Amino acid sequence: MIRLIDVYKEYENGTKALKGITTRIDDGEFVFLVGASGSGKSTMIRLITGEVAPTHGRLMVNGYNLNSIRQKQIPFMRRTLGVIFQDFRLIEKKTAAENLIFAMQAVDAPPRDIRKRVPYVLDLVGLSGKEQCLPSQMSGGEQQRVAIARALVNNPRMIIADEPTGNLDPERSLEIMLLLERINALGTTILVVTHEKELVDRFSKRVIAIDKGQLINDETGGYYKNETV
Repeated sequence: MIRLIDVYKEYENGTKALKGITTRIDDGEFVFLVGASGSGKSTMIRLITGEVAPTHGRLMVNGYNLNSIRQKQIPFMRRTLGVIFQDFRLIEKKTAAENLIFAMQAVDAPPRDIRKRVPYVLDLVGLSGKEQCLPSQMSGGEQQRVAIARALVNNPRMIIADEPTGNLDPERSLEIMLLLERINALGTTILVVTHEKELVDRFSKRVIAIDKGQLINDETGGYYKNETV
C-alpha cells in the first residue's frame, strides 16, 4: 500500500513540485497517474521510490515509513517495487534472460530460484524463444517486455511503469497496457505514469490527476481530465 498524507516537496532551488498531496493506492489496484509535463508526476514517483524525501507530510510505502526510514532499509523497501522506464534501460551486452538473471542476483536470489523464475516470467510476458536474444536483436515492443519481466522477476508487490509506452507505436502501446492489466489480474499492484490520453481513456481504471503539484482529480473508472493538456 502507498499512502501520502498532505505531502509537500520543495527542492533546494525553490521549486514547489508537490503542494499537499493526499492519496493512497491499495494492494491490487491498477492506477493511472496523469498530468502535463511539470505537473509533479516525476517527483511523486521519486518520493515513492525513496530517491527524495518529502519536505512536509507523511509517506508510507508497502509498510515502510519513508519519513523515518534508515538509509540501510531503503534497498529493502525498493525490493517491494519494480520500476519500468520509457527508455527500457536494459544491459545491451546481456541477453533477455541474462538481464533478468542479473536483477535476481542483485538481491541474492538462490540459483535454484533463478533457474525456475526467469523462464516463467519471460513466458508470462510472451517472450518464450527470445531468451538468448540481445536487446539489439529485438523490437522496441519486445525490449519493453524484457523491461517488464525484469521489473516483475523479483516478485514485487507493486510495479511502477514510468511512461512505459512513450517510445512505442499505438499498437505496441496497447499490447503493453494489456500485458500490465494481465499482471495486475495476477495480484500485482500497477501504477502507470503517463500523459497518453487515448490509452487512459481506453481502460476503465482509477485515474489520479495532478496539476502544478496539486491533486485535481481522483476517480475510479475515470478519464484523463487534466485541463491543462
